[in-house]
Amino acid sequence: MRHRKAGFKLNRTSAHREAMLRNLAASLFEHGQITTTLPKAKALQPFVEKIVTLAKRGDLHARRQVVAKLGGNRRGFDWLYLPKNATDAEKERVEKLRERAEAFFDVPSSDEVERNRYGELRKAPRLVRHIFESVGPRFADRAGGYTRIVKLGYHRLGDAAELVVIQFVGAEDGPEIGATGSGSARRRAADKRTAYAAKLRKGAAAAKDSGAATAVAEPPVEVEEEAPEATDAAPDQADEKKDES
Repeated sequence: MRHRKAGFKLNRTSAHREAMLRNLAASLFEHGQITTTLPKAKALQPFVEKIVTLAKRGDLHARRQVVAKLGGNRRGFDWLYLPKNATDAEKERVEKLRERAEAFFDVPSSDEVERNRYGELRKAPRLVRHIFESVGPRFADRAGGYTRIVKLGYHRLGDAAELVVIQFVGAEDGPEIGATGSGSARRRAADKRTAYAAKLRKGAAAAKDSGAATAVAEPPVEVEEEAPEATDAAPDQADEKKDES
């Protein structure tokens, strides 16, 4: 019997499970909301809320405890990086992510993120400092319940796992639920195929209806037979019969 054995194994070893929860928590503290499966979200929720409670305390001991929970004072917000000659698409992508995250907390500037010529992260804001300065004070007057889980109502392609959004509360008028992205590449490809097939069916049905409407609107034209022309033979025959009589 599995009595008094709390927690989720998630089909992983203890080291793998701890690393996964740390990475999920870091992503949640950077973006404000993430899309994951329901068991992972349920395992992540108490892990994150304990970190927020320590951030509300705000002392040095609490900082050291958070650093230990996250596996070190890691850097974050690498997705804010913009190269010097960034394209409009890159700027639009970063701005879209920034707007979504700013609904939950303040986001650092892109100038604080730098990479070296090899693409390695050279300068970026520290995640623990962001948690204590931006996330903790946001929930100063809230006694627990800092996150919520929202079911998206569909399943992941491949293993049919139920997908949910876990996000910080307080931004109910902010970004749309599930707007962490447009789904996986397989999901987008399947949606495109479905839309294209529906478009073809709609076009075929429209062509068939227009052909039937044309056939009904234009009935066959009847050709009238012309009456034979009157000849002068009939009056001549009448005159001959009169002379004979």
